[in-house]
Amino acid sequence: MQFSWISLLYILAIYGLVRFFSRTPEDQQPKKVNWSPLESVAVTLFIYFFGQLFGGLIIYGLPTLFGISQDSVVQWVGDDAIGQFITILVVDAISIFLLLRFLKKRNNSLRTIGFVKKIKLSDFGYAVGYYMLYFLVYLLIIQLVINFIPAVDVDQKQQIGFEAVSQWKLPIVFISLVVLPSLVEEILVRGFMYGGLRNREKIPKYLAIFITSFVFAIAHLQFGSGEKLLWIAAIDTFILSIFLIALREKTGRLWSPIFLHAIKNSIAFISIFILKIN
Repeated sequence: MQFSWISLLYILAIYGLVRFFSRTPEDQQPKKVNWSPLESVAVTLFIYFFGQLFGGLIIYGLPTLFGISQDSVVQWVGDDAIGQFITILVVDAISIFLLLRFLKKRNNSLRTIGFVKKIKLSDFGYAVGYYMLYFLVYLLIIQLVINFIPAVDVDQKQQIGFEAVSQWKLPIVFISLVVLPSLVEEILVRGFMYGGLRNREKIPKYLAIFITSFVFAIAHLQFGSGEKLLWIAAIDTFILSIFLIALREKTGRLWSPIFLHAIKNSIAFISIFILKIN
């Protein structure tokens, strides 16, 4: 089953690669979503996989050109918070660059997908309220999983890296685990992918919500890491995505989803790195 999912995702990503570099259609309208629902998913997957691949090539390959051994680079990225931070930063920068290139080709901008400059106080207020609702629903769903799907290990820990981090490095860990994921994932997933699925109205709204949340959840299964599939994280992120999309729909902007995502990750950051709750 894992192989089937990965194969399907790779096939969609290859289609996204083709669409990314294909000739720009002539009927592009400014400030309109000029990509299809299928392109929304496929291009998102292409950006995700290519960002990981090309970012890895830069981080692991570039130092060797200056005589640094591969083992030293692997150890630096695996054990040093700064190395992990730079890796995440490079991958996210590549992802945003690719998204901007695609939007420009389609006569669009980040504003088209809900990322506007002005932040309202209500954006944060909605995020706090929706976080409380999300947390209550999450607790309910997890209890149902415990009772009816005992095969799911609800205590399995997500591999987030940043082991034995010194206090002075906590700010870069915070940026890596809270700031960057909240910005990049919301722009790419709830902004670009969900915006494309919904705008053309070729598929029902609830199917668009399911597809977006399903893809987001699958990305958190940590396949390819050598660890067991992290079903508890997939369930968590699927539920979270529904509330993030609800905020996207309610406000028409990405700031509330970004704040909700950041609140959720901030609580996890404080629990793990400040309070040392494992």
